[in-house]
Amino acid sequence: MRVLITGASGRLGRYVVRELAGRHELVLTSRRRPAEDLEAYRWVAGDLHVYEDCRRMVEGVDAIQHLGAQPWPTDHPQMRAKAESGGVAFDTTFRSNLLGTYYLLQAAVEAGVRTVVMCGSNCALGHGFRVSGTPFPIASLPIDETHSCHPEDSYSYTKRAGEDLLAMYTRAYGLRTYMTRPAGITPEDRRRKMAADAAPAKGWNDWLWCWVGSEDVASAHRLLMERADDLPRHAVYFLNADDTTALEPTRELIERFKPELSPLAAGLSGHESLLSNAKLKRAVGWQHKTSWRALR
Repeated sequence: MRVLITGASGRLGRYVVRELAGRHELVLTSRRRPAEDLEAYRWVAGDLHVYEDCRRMVEGVDAIQHLGAQPWPTDHPQMRAKAESGGVAFDTTFRSNLLGTYYLLQAAVEAGVRTVVMCGSNCALGHGFRVSGTPFPIASLPIDETHSCHPEDSYSYTKRAGEDLLAMYTRAYGLRTYMTRPAGITPEDRRRKMAADAAPAKGWNDWLWCWVGSEDVASAHRLLMERADDLPRHAVYFLNADDTTALEPTRELIERFKPELSPLAAGLSGHESLLSNAKLKRAVGWQHKTSWRALR
C-alpha cells in the first residue's frame, strides 16, 4: 500500500521508514527535507498547520503513519522561556498536536485514506510535566489503558485529546484509527548511554522508569497498520518495554519511594514495567526486542 509518513525528518521517522521500506510504497513529509539516506523516497514539503499542505500530503495515499508533533509543552511555566528563546510560540504544542492532526484527518477523509496509525504518548496519563505539584494518582499497577488520565499540561492533554479526535473520525467517517502511547523512545546510542550511566535510584521517577526501543516502536506501528482489518476500528495501546530503566527490581522501588502503592504492586515481578503493554501484544503479537541491560 502507499503510506504517508508525517514527521519523517524526526528522530523516530527514519526507524519507521526502515521498518516499512520494501514492504510498502512510501511518501515522506515534513517541514524540512529528510537526510540524504531518505532521499530515495518521494518527499512532499508541508506543514501540518496548513490545511492545503495536508491535502497535498495525502493525495493517493492508502494509510498514514502520523509521527509529526511538538514533543513538549511550549506553554509550560518551566519551559516557556526555552520556547521563547528559540522563537517558538507559546501555543505551538496545541496547534501542532491538535489542529495539525485535525487538518490531517480531515484531508484523509476527503482523499479516501483507510487507516491512520498515530504516535501518541504515555504522557496522555498526565503523570509527567505536572504543573500543580500534586502527585499523579495511581489507582492500579501495572497501569493499563483503562486507567484514568489526569493531564495538567498542553503536551499531555493534546496527546490524550488526540485519542478522542481519532475515535471521533472513526465513528463519523469509518476511518480505522490507532493511537500508540510510547514511553521514552530510545535509539541504540541512548541505550548504550543508559547502560553506561546506570546507577541506583535516588528517588521516585515521575516518568515511572519507562522506555521503549525506537525499532520496537516502528515494528508496532507497522503491525497495527498491516493488521488493521483484524482489529477494532479504533484502539489505543501502551507501547513500552517489558522492563524499566532502573537497576532495582520494581517492587523494591515502590517499597522505598511509594510504600503506599505496595498493595497494588503485589503482582509485579523482577524489573517489570509499571505500564502494561499486554493489550498491544494480544492485538498484533508484538514483542519488545531491544535491550539496554544487555549492553552493560
